[in-house]
Amino acid sequence: MVRPEVGAAPRRCAECSGYEYGGAPACAACRALVDGIVEDAWAAFLRRWEVAHDQEAALAEMVAAEPDRHDWRVVDAALDRLHCARCGDRLGRGPVGCFACDQAHGFRYAAIETDRPGVPRGNEHAVRVNVSVLRRPHVTSANELLARRLLLPLLLAGFLPTVQEAQRMSALIKSGTPAQATQLVEQAIEDAAARQRTGRRPPGQADS
Repeated sequence: MVRPEVGAAPRRCAECSGYEYGGAPACAACRALVDGIVEDAWAAFLRRWEVAHDQEAALAEMVAAEPDRHDWRVVDAALDRLHCARCGDRLGRGPVGCFACDQAHGFRYAAIETDRPGVPRGNEHAVRVNVSVLRRPHVTSANELLARRLLLPLLLAGFLPTVQEAQRMSALIKSGTPAQATQLVEQAIEDAAARQRTGRRPPGQADS
């Protein structure tokens, strides 16, 4: 389960009919794709360290203690393998108000974010923020969750909305219906895919 290549045209999900990844967390197939972004990186990390299964928890604790030394996907996966001593949920994904989970969630943003070749600067940060929101939806407003999940397929394809585009989408999501917002963002996805095929950037988006 590998994330899309830069420039790849977003594909429709057979389960929810939206663009793949964008149906999470409600769509099980899209949710598995989003989780796969994190889990694939963790599997590669284990192979690199040649860690046995019974040592995985200890490795997760080490990664969680030094997030600034590891890729964000590895850090997120490590937190998934640890349990919060206060609420008992996966560390960083507990209920609103759990101090230990809130603290772990904040620390995760010290992790390394490396932009892929050929994407605008900041694309990887946008990907990780949206992935984080979709995997922790209970602490997010319905409008923000809708925006994050609809934009994720675009970001995974290497696109980064301009400030103007992001503001326009945000305004529609806040003022319109979910169906209207979905229509607008899916049109933006199609436009972005066309631009990537021709090598053109949207107005206002500089080269990275």
